[in-house]
Amino acid sequence: MTVDPLEGIRRVFDAFGGGDARALFEVIDEEAVWVVPGTTPVSQTYAGRPRIFDLFRETRRLTDGTYLSELKWSLADGACAVAVYRARGRRLGRELDIEQALLIHHRDGRWVEITAVPTDPPAFERFWAQ
Repeated sequence: MTVDPLEGIRRVFDAFGGGDARALFEVIDEEAVWVVPGTTPVSQTYAGRPRIFDLFRETRRLTDGTYLSELKWSLADGACAVAVYRARGRRLGRELDIEQALLIHHRDGRWVEITAVPTDPPAFERFWAQ
């Protein structure tokens, strides 16, 4: 099934906000790889949809469900896309409120490689630190 890349981004961010979770299965490829850079507990390479979904669950758990991702804008071509979003949450008395970007490589609109890039790496590291 071919997914329009921009529509797929919108659907994924809608799902993050409590929308139709099927979008995550339909847009994120079963063999996708999601990279979170840095040295924090969530910073690693997540290979395969089950591991990526572990990241989503762990993010919610570590923030007591306060982590939110609000899509600001996105663009795409036939193989790549970028989604810029506002990431907010609370954890261990710390607040996160930064823009981040997802650099997405896709095949027919299905995400196969994703790298999350914080625009303020020190704030990201402080927030997620043990």
